[in-house]
Amino acid sequence: MRRVPQERRRSSRAGFSLVELLIVIAIILIILTFALPRFNVAQENAHEVAVIQAIRTLHSAQTQYMSQFGTYATSLAQLGPPASGGPGPQAADLIPTSLAGGEKDGYVFTLTVTPSGYTINANPKVYNSTGRRTFFSDQNMTIRQNWGQEPATATSPELK
Repeated sequence: MRRVPQERRRSSRAGFSLVELLIVIAIILIILTFALPRFNVAQENAHEVAVIQAIRTLHSAQTQYMSQFGTYATSLAQLGPPASGGPGPQAADLIPTSLAGGEKDGYVFTLTVTPSGYTINANPKVYNSTGRRTFFSDQNMTIRQNWGQEPATATSPELK
């Protein structure tokens, strides 16, 4: 029987060397440096689309609240579900609990009653992380946006 030298047995083992593993890890890290910023932008875009839909939901809820109770709701909690019992003017069950709490999808929502109706503001909880735009809308149901940290107002550009 022929014996294989010990050096030759080591080279015939399956597996990767340390250098090969380090090269693979380096390539993965290079790919991640290009992919992560794009992923973050896509995530912010998804949050902003969800916020726009939430503002539309708030408009619909305010319209329903007005038709049921003859006035606009003065807080998000009045549009949300009741803690116990059935729906009523203090909790009309028109929006989900997540939105009635004032924070959703990385944005903070504020509902304010005005003499002519109401306003809705949605601002990122952490600017440039959860969102890059602020939003404003009122009873006219036109959504306005501001590409910056300052809250959008009635004079901000209209969302197209």
